[in-house]
Amino acid sequence: MPAKSAVKFEDAFDLDIAHSAIEHARKIGASYADARLEATSVNGFVLKNGVPQVAGFDRVSGIGIRVVMNGTLGFASTNDISKENVRNVIEKAARITAAASAIGEKVKFSHEKAEVASYEVKQKVKLDDLSPKEKLKVLFDAEKAIKSTKANATGRFFSMSDFYTERYFANSEGSRVLSKIPRTDFWYFITVEEAGRTAQRYWQYGAAGGFEKIYGYNFPAVLAGEVKATHANLKKAVAPPKGKVDLVVAPQITGIMVHESVGHPYEADRVLGREAAQAGESFISTKMIGTRIGSAAVNIVDDPTIPGSFGYYLYDDEGVKAGERWLIKKGIITGLLHNRETAAVLNCKSNGSARATGYDREPIVRMANSIVKPGDYNEGELIESVKHGVFLKNFMEWNIDDKRLNAKYTGAEAYMIRNGKLAEPVWRPTIEISTPKLWSSVDAAAGNMEYHAGTCGKAEPMQAIPVWFGGPSMRIRNVRLSF
Repeated sequence: MPAKSAVKFEDAFDLDIAHSAIEHARKIGASYADARLEATSVNGFVLKNGVPQVAGFDRVSGIGIRVVMNGTLGFASTNDISKENVRNVIEKAARITAAASAIGEKVKFSHEKAEVASYEVKQKVKLDDLSPKEKLKVLFDAEKAIKSTKANATGRFFSMSDFYTERYFANSEGSRVLSKIPRTDFWYFITVEEAGRTAQRYWQYGAAGGFEKIYGYNFPAVLAGEVKATHANLKKAVAPPKGKVDLVVAPQITGIMVHESVGHPYEADRVLGREAAQAGESFISTKMIGTRIGSAAVNIVDDPTIPGSFGYYLYDDEGVKAGERWLIKKGIITGLLHNRETAAVLNCKSNGSARATGYDREPIVRMANSIVKPGDYNEGELIESVKHGVFLKNFMEWNIDDKRLNAKYTGAEAYMIRNGKLAEPVWRPTIEISTPKLWSSVDAAAGNMEYHAGTCGKAEPMQAIPVWFGGPSMRIRNVRLSF
């Protein structure tokens, strides 16, 4: 075993708990062991139609431990981190895993460099420095701004939270990684009624950092703008055009498309069939790596290291250093998202895609920040190039099948494009398209990069994890809209 770290969690844990857990697991026969110590503090607020509903504080802490016994991987966790209890949990997990090894699947991990690192996301406005009243003011200011529009916004639901996670990972190969990441999250759901029609808009904003991130979004202006646009759409929108048209989709649409139709099916555990019962399958096969799925204008990566991003991290939950991960380059499938287990199966290196939502969940292959790379145009040029089509600024709903092959995206705020200019609003234009057809039809990308937040669900028990998705506006040629 390498020298023990002298770093300690602030007001949380003695890191030697993780080291002693690994030592004990090895002593009783584990060929490999790792431990994740975690402590998360959460503040949450909800405002519904102007009335506070929930305000709360929570602190969750504990340790998660993985052991390999006779080639079989086992996992256990506990929120009682006394040395005696942790040893008891390890011994029980080792016994169960060893017994299961007679019939269990054998596991191999890719060989990775042992990492020793410590990093922290700094806060300009510290989460702990603001009172609940000061935080609630953000919600009340958003409510006031919506009221000022005079639109008939019959439903207004806001949820805001901030959470600070300290995490320490150590394994029997010598990795030692300490991280401290604060995050903020704001989510809204608005219903507007007008002229016998009803429309809804929801969206999420999230980032890594202090409360300056919340202030920076200017939610009163954002939500007032949403309500005004939704109200105008209800009053003036026309039916979508029939037949095939050209589309220009803004970054919110680009983001949901890349997350659902590229991010998820490129998770290697899905490709290998290991998530079929919990989160779905993938139309991608390993044989498709190196083949074309989109036009040369399509470049897609997943990058956890984007500063301030909701899915930010520098080392994953297996201690592997993260970086930019190319999934599609100039329309060609270039790779998958891997943890150490899937990387070993496919004889490659992990690209740092193992994530867990907490100490009591096992790390699995996850996205972080999936984005389309920017192109050489601006959004105005894409619109000017379309004679007859539709501009989709954001969406109302989406769905996609379990294999991530056939999808549907329904626009919320959208406009006709006539002779290169935006015209009247369009009522719920809907794209129904296969993933290869979608990315093959993209022939240009702008440079107006935007990043949007989501809480991505996967696995059983459910792991809802913070991510960003986004990119620039894109032009999609010759697509049929449905009603």
